[in-house]
Amino acid sequence: MSDPWLWLGLCILLAYGLAAMTGFGSIVIALSLGALLLPIPEMLPVLVPLNMLMSLYMTMRHHRHIDWSLLLTLVLPLMLAGTLTGYWLQPWLADSLLRVLFGLLVVWFSGRELWRLYRGHESPAHRPLTSRLLTFGAGVTHGLFASGGPLLVYALAGIRMDKSRTRATLILVWLTLNTTLTLLYLADGSLMPHLPRIAGYLPVLVIGVLVGDFLHHRINEVRFRQAVFIMMMITGGLLMLEH
Repeated sequence: MSDPWLWLGLCILLAYGLAAMTGFGSIVIALSLGALLLPIPEMLPVLVPLNMLMSLYMTMRHHRHIDWSLLLTLVLPLMLAGTLTGYWLQPWLADSLLRVLFGLLVVWFSGRELWRLYRGHESPAHRPLTSRLLTFGAGVTHGLFASGGPLLVYALAGIRMDKSRTRATLILVWLTLNTTLTLLYLADGSLMPHLPRIAGYLPVLVIGVLVGDFLHHRINEVRFRQAVFIMMMITGGLLMLEH
């Protein structure tokens, strides 16, 4: 594809459709596919504001299902602290190292999810301290890659919530964290040059969200997730092998 930013548009369509269905995955999928052609630091000031807008829309629609106790006592404080830590670390890491680290994250997450789906059981609950450390680590990965979802889902393993509560709670987490990152990108000067691209991708985002929200109760989510995780595992492997 002659223009890699057109390729990113296709990645956004798929990624944000999945996020509307499940509550996470928008940036990790778009970033993992987009990183095959574009540097990670260049994509983040585009993908993060788009995710912020999507999360705002989805939060307004599904706020009644948010688990406020879990959000305020465990997830949000640790995720926010970790995100600020990851944002501070990112300039010290070369793009090649970021691609390898992100590839490792994607391969681990997709492999774990495929194994879990194959075995057909839920992960056991972590000890409280382990959950807190993993949640903080998820925040660090969010600050580095705006992709804290994989590790956060693992950190919350064993906490029983239905699909609607999980989706609504995670979406509010991303709204808060990505609003914070967007303001940081605005302050460091990396947001403004990408505003035309963000505006151009908005229709793609809207189509993805509407289709994903429509399919949330109408598609075999297990089969769809299997296909997405296989694609992500291959992509993560390619990111690691390139460097």
